[in-house]
Amino acid sequence: FPTRRSSDLEPSLDVDLLAATLRADSRDLDSYASVLLENLGDAFPPDVVEIDRDRSLSDRMAGRPGTVARLQINLGETALELQRDKAGRPQGRVVTRVGGVTISRKDVSLAVWSQTLAEKLAALAAESSEAASALGRLLGL
Repeated sequence: FPTRRSSDLEPSLDVDLLAATLRADSRDLDSYASVLLENLGDAFPPDVVEIDRDRSLSDRMAGRPGTVARLQINLGETALELQRDKAGRPQGRVVTRVGGVTISRKDVSLAVWSQTLAEKLAALAAESSEAASALGRLLGL
C-alpha cells in the first residue's frame, strides 16, 4: 500500500462511526459480503477478504453464487470471521495468528467484532490512501 502520514487522514474517518456502520450492515451475511467486496475489494489485496458460499444444486444449475456461509477478513496477524450460527444469525470470531500459526480463536459479539474490524481498517487507512478512500466510500463520505 502507498504510505500515508497520520496528518493526511480525513478527520471524518472516525473509528466509532466505522464500527457502527460495519455493525449495522453485518446482520445479513450475503449483503454484508457484497458491501465489503464492493467497497473494500479494490483497495486491498485479493486475499484480504475471503468468502465461503453454500451452493445448492439449484444455485449451480442457475449459475447463482449461493448464500454466504462464512466471511473472513485477513488483516495481518488477525483474522476476523463472520459466519452463521445454528439459528442463522451472524456469529463473530477473532482469530490471532503468529507466523501463520493460529494461537487463539475467540467467539465475540457483533459489537466487538465490528469494533475490532473498524480499528484494524482505520490503522490500514492511516498507511494507505486507497484504504482510506475505500473506507470513505463505505461510510458515504
